[in-house]
Amino acid sequence: MLRRPLGDTGLEVSPLGLGTVKFGRNTGVDYPHAYELPSDSLIADLLTQARSCGINLLDTAPAYGTSEARIGEAIEGHRDEWVICTKAGEEFDGTKSHHDFSEDHILGSVEVSLARLRTHTLDILLLHSDGRPVDEIEYLGAFRALSRLKREGIVRAVGFSGKSPADAEAALPRSDVLMCTINATYRDEVGLARKAANQGVGILVKKPLDRGFVGESKTIAETAGLAGVTSVVVGTLSPAHLAANAAAVLRPTDLSTAV
Repeated sequence: MLRRPLGDTGLEVSPLGLGTVKFGRNTGVDYPHAYELPSDSLIADLLTQARSCGINLLDTAPAYGTSEARIGEAIEGHRDEWVICTKAGEEFDGTKSHHDFSEDHILGSVEVSLARLRTHTLDILLLHSDGRPVDEIEYLGAFRALSRLKREGIVRAVGFSGKSPADAEAALPRSDVLMCTINATYRDEVGLARKAANQGVGILVKKPLDRGFVGESKTIAETAGLAGVTSVVVGTLSPAHLAANAAAVLRPTDLSTAV
């Protein structure tokens, strides 16, 4: 699978990334069907399938329950094969999420994520927004924490995963990477993705299938081909489904230049 530059970060990622919320959390999530958390062997199979398809981007978060810890265990000894995107600001207590965007919390959250992922550095760290105004998040110190972590070399690229186009627009000047929502039924952030990319900001797409409610592999391929989009993050617990999505992204258009 081809690699795409992630904006001006110096990182290169596959146009399809593997989302891992289902690795560690199955309560308080908005999916059409209930699911059991996967076994360690299934996670190993999924990561093996991802590698064989050329996927190198893993997306996780503290809010994804045990996802970070399970990834850390599964990729130990092979850390350099992966670009890891995690988040800070949202925590999961086993029942529900809560948010804290203070500078101290963000710094402490990253320490925990590093330990769980069994790594000394993070490739990408995004603020995991709950939809409150970006100015409030900045006032609480979250962006200050990101700047410090990047300056100290703990994090390579920083950014924002928001809830609306207005959130992403406000976070754009402070971000190396934005995570946006684009799918067949929600297109409000397509123009923003193009604008951000023109400013050297990498664009990761979440919910390309609206958490499984709409579309299939063709939708993923079309989204990956939009101008400005670097990578589309899709979660699955099926190696075969992952392979089908990867195959769709590779059909036959050169997605690095599609518009």
